Amino acid sequence: MYCYQCEQTRGGEACTTIGVCGKDEPTAELQDLLFHAAVGISQYASAAGAFGAHDRDVDHFVLDALFTTVTNVNFDAETIHNMVKGATVVRDKARILYTEAAAGAGAKPALITGPAEFTYEADMDITLADARLLSIETRLKKLGEDVTGLQEMLAYGLKGLAAYAHHAYRLGYESDEIYSTLHDAMAFLADPAPSVDDLLGWCLKAGELNYKVMELLDQAHNDEFGHPQPTAARISAVKGKAILVSGHDLRDLKELLEQTVGTGVNVYTHGEMLPALAYPELKKYPHLIGNYGGAWQKQAKEFQEFPGAILMTTNCIQKPRSEYQARIFTTGMVEWPGVKHVANGNFKPVIDAALAEEGFAADEEARTIMIGFGHHATLGVADKVIEAVKSGAIRHFFLVGGCDGAKPGRSYYTEFAEQVPDDCVILTLACGKFRFNKLDFGDIGGIPRLLDVGQCNDAYSAIKIASALADAFKCGVNDLPLSMVLSWYEQKAVAILLTLLWLGIKDIRLGPTLPAFVTPAVLNVLVTTFQIKPIGTPEEDLKAILG
Repeated sequence: MYCYQCEQTRGGEACTTIGVCGKDEPTAELQDLLFHAAVGISQYASAAGAFGAHDRDVDHFVLDALFTTVTNVNFDAETIHNMVKGATVVRDKARILYTEAAAGAGAKPALITGPAEFTYEADMDITLADARLLSIETRLKKLGEDVTGLQEMLAYGLKGLAAYAHHAYRLGYESDEIYSTLHDAMAFLADPAPSVDDLLGWCLKAGELNYKVMELLDQAHNDEFGHPQPTAARISAVKGKAILVSGHDLRDLKELLEQTVGTGVNVYTHGEMLPALAYPELKKYPHLIGNYGGAWQKQAKEFQEFPGAILMTTNCIQKPRSEYQARIFTTGMVEWPGVKHVANGNFKPVIDAALAEEGFAADEEARTIMIGFGHHATLGVADKVIEAVKSGAIRHFFLVGGCDGAKPGRSYYTEFAEQVPDDCVILTLACGKFRFNKLDFGDIGGIPRLLDVGQCNDAYSAIKIASALADAFKCGVNDLPLSMVLSWYEQKAVAILLTLLWLGIKDIRLGPTLPAFVTPAVLNVLVTTFQIKPIGTPEEDLKAILG
């Protein structure tokens, strides 16, 4: 096992025996093997795409494979092993697609080698032996740290954007262009001797692709659930039976809400589901009562104290404690061995578990926080924001957000937000906001000083807001009084960072530590080209930004 795809690697280098996330060695190696099987499938899908041929079963399998290997998603080795075995069937379908497409165009199919030629056995030991031949450690010895690190940066970016594309296609929003580019990027990872320049180029292409995926998901969410509205979201409990929904998938939440109508069960959001409380089509369910708890890494304590059933919809699951394992459920791509999985969208077992629990005995004192400041709502008052900047009432904007985590050093983001001057506005998104989103920041002329833009994929909204401000002031985004101070944890954060770099955004501060797969040589390129830098202290960084 050699894994350094998340921020919490052991010793800041890599997890080699068991993951900090709880992933064991067989599961880690199976995930690596599944990823390489997906690369092989994409080799044929990419070749078929050159002739305009596509197959949604192939597209979906690659998305599912990539999403499965994102940190804190699927810890069930048996499920992943079955996906690896099934990959050969999908590979053969993609190969037939390519050969028929080439023949139809009067062309001779090219010989494709590498991961495309995989023949994984059903025997677990043989399968794991194959995985070790494809490991990061093997490539480090063969290709060196710089090339291998950039391969992994591209791979992680593709994993992150695949998660967003998965959410979009579940809502019926897909694009041949997105799938074609994804397959092309995956096929490039089969190159046995890629150059650093080509890898950097593909990393930026992945950033561009992620922008298109986030744009598509934004459209899907807005079409299906309405534009998020500024909303006072309740963060205190209400008497009654309860279900807590964590993760990211709004479709799962809506299906659960429909199935709990009339049951007397209240539904609470948790973590990255908090922004759901701002969507009109979800707000219309009166039993979507509010948000409970904070970011994903506190779930063990919060889930134990929650007096109802818990549903994990995507990633961010941790090893469940025995105190609540009987009342936690997974659905979609997320799984944990021994946890009941709902695979068919029928949430009756979750509802029954909630009805069997005590629920909240009494109403807590009502407390709320403001959410719902996506690009549609924020740009609706753009004239007020622009005037406030012109008058000097707003001096600077800070985008402070990203993935949260348990590793020491993340208190920086709380302290930074607290020290931002009163004439500055903070935009925030993703679960990093839980470091400070319950603090009272007040307002500037009626404009809240803390604007919660939404989930991590709503980085698209933040980009739209920044672009609109740049247009209004007739300048580039880098010329705005705007600074980005970001936290990262897993692969979706990598995808978003690549998008920002593709957009040419400079002077990004990133923490709490830099990725282990970014070598000094690669970091030098990022510093030279984009002026990306690690966070310092809140005092030092604010002084440097505001002068």
